[in-house]
Amino acid sequence: MTTRTDVLEIAYEEWGPADGDPVVLLHGFPYDARAFDEVAPVLAEAGRRVIVPSLRGFGATRFLDDETPRSGQQAALGADLLALLEALDLGPAVLAGFDWGGRAACIVAALWPERVAGLVSVDGYNIQDIAAAGEPAPPAWEATYWYQYYFHGERGRLGLERNRDELCELLWRTWSPTWNFAPEVFAASAPSLHNPDFVDVVVHSYRHRFSLADGDLRYIEIEEALAEKPHILVPTIVLETGADGILGAPVDDDREMFVGPYGQELVAGVGHNVPQQAPLEFASAVLALGSQS
Repeated sequence: MTTRTDVLEIAYEEWGPADGDPVVLLHGFPYDARAFDEVAPVLAEAGRRVIVPSLRGFGATRFLDDETPRSGQQAALGADLLALLEALDLGPAVLAGFDWGGRAACIVAALWPERVAGLVSVDGYNIQDIAAAGEPAPPAWEATYWYQYYFHGERGRLGLERNRDELCELLWRTWSPTWNFAPEVFAASAPSLHNPDFVDVVVHSYRHRFSLADGDLRYIEIEEALAEKPHILVPTIVLETGADGILGAPVDDDREMFVGPYGQELVAGVGHNVPQQAPLEFASAVLALGSQS
């Protein structure tokens, strides 16, 4: 299925009853909707209306205008999610995501809380502090960010263009070192990474967050609002990964950014792609929020 916004034709999958409480499940980079293949049926069986979109640059989602900048900035992801909620006329929804999808969910929860019944966010407050992007992290963390720096140059752009399957599968394996997934699992998601805008959106994302590329001017007001580090008021469950191959600050460091009802759960032994590696734990967090809202 697809729906149109002012910028995109967004491809999405839908599970469960049309009159169920809405849930939107949001994948990250370099993943796709297949991350939720074991989560969505659990939620649908529990009576939720489940929407699983493909983000800009992924799957069958397409830009409507060839002249639209292929931006991957955080404000664009948040604006896309808000537009999807409006296009599908969804009432307040539980938003649940990881990586880029978790960032989009946090942005909408922070800036448009009236559209959000609850938030499940892997690894906490995912809104980028672009003003502080030049501050160095501990060296052990920096070593795991190599792919971000790789995409800052044209060598990295060409590497992603020419070797996207090999590179992205490498990221899957290094980010989820305890997940011994079969080759066919990545193969099921690989076609989504061959979207014609994938490389441009990804490269822009990793350059914009380090102030190395300008953003799309249509999102400037959202970026300005995000620079204020808005708090999140909606009921939230943060899933902390126990074996993530991307290092960073513990989720406790941004606990103060959540000022509404809050829960935190450690998904022990699980890497970056929580819904695909631990689908029952992810679904349980969504259902727990649904019962509160």
